[in-house]
Amino acid sequence: MIDFKKLAKKYSTPLYVYDFDYIKERYLDLKGAFKARKSLICYAVKANSNLSVIKHLVDLGAGCDCVSIGEIRRAFLAGAKKYKIIFSGVGKTDEEIREAIERDILMINIESEGEFERIEEISQNMQKEVRISIRVNPDIDPKTHPYISTGLDENKFGVDIDTAKRLYIKAKNSKFIEPIGIHFHIGSQLTELEPIKEASLKIANLVRSLKVLDIDIKFFDVGGGLGIRYKDEELIKPYDYAQAILSTLSGLDLTIVCEPGRFLVGNSGYLLTKVLYEKVNKSKRFIIVDAAMNDLIRPSLYKAFHEVEVLDKEGEKNRADVVGPVCESGDFLAKDVPLPKTSHNDLLVVKSVGAYGFTMSSNYNTRPRPAEVAVFREEEVLADRLIRRRETFEDLIACEKDYL
Repeated sequence: MIDFKKLAKKYSTPLYVYDFDYIKERYLDLKGAFKARKSLICYAVKANSNLSVIKHLVDLGAGCDCVSIGEIRRAFLAGAKKYKIIFSGVGKTDEEIREAIERDILMINIESEGEFERIEEISQNMQKEVRISIRVNPDIDPKTHPYISTGLDENKFGVDIDTAKRLYIKAKNSKFIEPIGIHFHIGSQLTELEPIKEASLKIANLVRSLKVLDIDIKFFDVGGGLGIRYKDEELIKPYDYAQAILSTLSGLDLTIVCEPGRFLVGNSGYLLTKVLYEKVNKSKRFIIVDAAMNDLIRPSLYKAFHEVEVLDKEGEKNRADVVGPVCESGDFLAKDVPLPKTSHNDLLVVKSVGAYGFTMSSNYNTRPRPAEVAVFREEEVLADRLIRRRETFEDLIACEKDYL
């Protein structure tokens, strides 16, 4: 058991805490599910880009799925091998493309015909061949929140199957572009298997048609998106996920690439926050805490649910909103949840915040971002280590004060 009170006393609050043993277990479960095939698990850095988190997964054998040159630089700093790094994202700048080519990463994932043309021109100017994959939009409803759906025609990601086929033919005839992969990703927080299998079959059939054209695809990138439990979701087991994908690949010799983020780190994370005070407006109860929407924006942005626990408090539970100090009506961590009566300095634990928690945080209202701490077993003892110090006011004004 993690001693949250000890950590809060040692590092103060708000505080992000990550269970590194849990992350390891999730990685090994997913890697093991694909053991029947060649596979590469590329951690989606956007989920939690702390260097120590990335390094922890890289040391286990993971590669990195990156959506900016900054994330690529983080991956290299954390020790990722260049042949295990993929550069995705819909809006890569010329500078980012040039650096990715210079760094000789595994492949750049192309999301549009315009991007294809830019990459071809840049690689030609550099006189360097670049390995690419193309993100194909299979137009499959992922049955998830519309903000994290990515596989429908109405979404901004990828190209349709006919466009993809045309781009692969262009790539085959290009002197500077080598098509080695194909990619699809229909959305995040997926809890139903059938859309994944349907999308995989569509893309596998495209690979078969490319093979007839002598276009040799080596990497079959299934994206990420496996859901986690925030409340009462029925989850897909890694083995069933792998079998659904593998069942679509009969006769194809491909390395499976998987890009999990939330699945690996989501349930590993906790946000510790202290109660400042309670207030009641007529019949509405508020628990005001020292964490806010700038620390965890998912509830405000997505109406996402995160379980909240008051440590060491018994008694009757009444409904309350857990809110922060930020000057916005949208500043809440939980709404209308049953919680016992709280007092000043009581400790609350907000759960399942390891993915898209700290990485989406901000300095709104000139609020320094929290510290981050890793916990892990060391010789049967649960140890803790600071992996990012708490920001200071001086950090926040460092880029401004010299220009007064």
